[in-house]
Amino acid sequence: MKSQPLAAVDVWRPVMEAAGYRCQCTGSCGNDHAKTDGRCPREHDAYTSKHGHRIRLMAAPADPLTPHAKAVALPVGELRAWCPECHTAAARRARSAAPVDDAPGLFDL
Repeated sequence: MKSQPLAAVDVWRPVMEAAGYRCQCTGSCGNDHAKTDGRCPREHDAYTSKHGHRIRLMAAPADPLTPHAKAVALPVGELRAWCPECHTAAARRARSAAPVDDAPGLFDL
């Protein structure tokens, strides 16, 4: 039996079942995952390596820049299974590629 989070299991489980308990990143993290047909190979409850850490997948928005206040209200169909490494890298890349806001600052006149 796979481990489960303590909360929101009714949201987490359908996302993981749809993903086959495997990270759904297809390169938005910067890694093209070429050795695994373009999809991250990390699976829930598996280990990163022989002496590595256990992988705990999370259900998060497909767009890693979705604000937390909106993310908690998204339906299951708009969530994806992410390993922490891919999600962090995808969010970092999306933030660096996001356009700079040209609105004046608080003290700009």
